[in-house]
Amino acid sequence: MQSQGLFKRAMAPMIALICAGAIAHLQFTQVKAAEKQAGQEVTKAEALREEAQYQTNMALAEKIPPSGFDNLIADWAFLNVVQYFGDDEARSKTGYPVTPDFFEVVVNRDPLFLDTYSYLSSMVTLYGGQPQKSVAMLDQGLAVIPDAMKPEAYFLWQAKAADELLFLGQPQAARKSYEQAAAWAGLSNSPELRRVAQRSRQTAQFLATNPDSRQAQASSWSNVLMSAVDQRTRQYASRQIEALGGRVSVSDDGLLSIQLPSDDQKQQ
Repeated sequence: MQSQGLFKRAMAPMIALICAGAIAHLQFTQVKAAEKQAGQEVTKAEALREEAQYQTNMALAEKIPPSGFDNLIADWAFLNVVQYFGDDEARSKTGYPVTPDFFEVVVNRDPLFLDTYSYLSSMVTLYGGQPQKSVAMLDQGLAVIPDAMKPEAYFLWQAKAADELLFLGQPQAARKSYEQAAAWAGLSNSPELRRVAQRSRQTAQFLATNPDSRQAQASSWSNVLMSAVDQRTRQYASRQIEALGGRVSVSDDGLLSIQLPSDDQKQQ
């Protein structure tokens, strides 16, 4: 009981700092919303101050010792991510330099928070311009996935493969990641995951025979497209698939159809 009391007292200043940062950030957000409503554009200086506040919040979150609050800290960090990424006006002035910090906090605090990985990895790679950081965070999460969760976590390997193939120029590393995605998805009896395993094995085979395979690249972009949670990423991935000779279409009932390039030799 005494050790618990000491721990709570030690945690109190850190939690107070995060709360103060959150309040300051909330106040800035409210002022900015009022300015937008009044037709006033937020200045670059104001956007940079907000950017600094996000960075401070994430740095403070990293300093809190591991505790029973870790899941809540990860949830809080991800809510910050959503707000950060959704503010197009501010991001047009500052870019996305804090995206790796969000990913790091979420993975360090709750590496089994699977729903966040696709969102965070695409943000860090496509908008933050740091695919190597995305791969590092995916590796960290993959290392602690329990056996029971491996079938549903196969997409972490696919995200890692996309970073390796499309942004880091590491086709053989990507091939191994696709093989792992196939192995994990193949652990399930679900027909859908069996199809995922088959597609991942096929992509690995493309890379084994042709490291510059456009089919493999288009397949990787297909994974990015299907896991994307925002319109900008979906549009970008669709353009990349079509540039490689593939085709993306949406049926009248909203179903997405992706056709890969038919022949690597013809596309070269």
